[in-house]
Amino acid sequence: MNRAFNRKKDKSWMHTPEALAKHYIPYNVKFLGNTEVEAPKGTEVVKDAVRKLKFQRHIKKSEGQKTPKVELQISIYGVKILDLKTKDVQHNCQLHRISFCADDKTDKRIFTFICKDSESNKHLCYVFDSEKCAEEITLTIGQAFDLAYKKFLESGGKDVETRKQIGSLQKRIQELETENSELKQQLQDLEEQLMIAHVPPAGSISTKLQSTDVFDMVPFSPVTPLVPTLSSNGCPPPPPTTLPPDIRKDLFGAEPFDPFTCGAADFPPDIQSKLDEMQEGFKMGLTLEGTIFSLDPLDSRC
Repeated sequence: MNRAFNRKKDKSWMHTPEALAKHYIPYNVKFLGNTEVEAPKGTEVVKDAVRKLKFQRHIKKSEGQKTPKVELQISIYGVKILDLKTKDVQHNCQLHRISFCADDKTDKRIFTFICKDSESNKHLCYVFDSEKCAEEITLTIGQAFDLAYKKFLESGGKDVETRKQIGSLQKRIQELETENSELKQQLQDLEEQLMIAHVPPAGSISTKLQSTDVFDMVPFSPVTPLVPTLSSNGCPPPPPTTLPPDIRKDLFGAEPFDPFTCGAADFPPDIQSKLDEMQEGFKMGLTLEGTIFSLDPLDSRC
């Protein structure tokens, strides 16, 4: 391994200062992963991390998993690791937290750096695979350190605190974006559940039970037809009882008297004549002490 920061100050760098100070230098590489290390720097520390992650990657490759490709964005503020397709930030390693950077001279495709995690305060070693740019990427990170140190001297140390605040704000923004995505997904799931709950199953007939009173009877309405409805307990009403024809007669075998349906022609002729004579007699009136009483409702004399 070889440290990238032991370059002479009078030797020229690969990129212009403006490119690293105002923008960033991108590189497309393969990301083998990161692992916790015991020390913030050291060649042997990095070698152990590389062997460990290579072995893990070999197992995943045998299972059919490919090594993910990422984009590195190097600037004087740090090293960002982004998803190559979606451009989502996977890791944001601030420059003042990077304590060691090196490329492997035995395997020129491998380069690493150690960064202190802002949450756990543990030292993590990040390992990458690049076929042609491993050494160049290491030197680019070294140039970013050199420019950041010069800027620190010019600002009297105030720039470091500003970068820390910016880093904290960027981390908080990323957390809020993740939380917002989770809430949107939960809202979408709830809407789908509500839509499923309101859709009746295929072939089902929805019956609306009518409201009943305290006696479990449907209130009468003259405009609604009398149709059998379900009671509140879900049971259908009993069918109407019809009496046989022979039960509708009295003890003498005659039909029951119905004053609403009987008319003048319902009586035999002899009985009807007697009734007419009685009605004529009542119409003639009765005289008692000079006062005439009439039973005829059409007679107005009183």
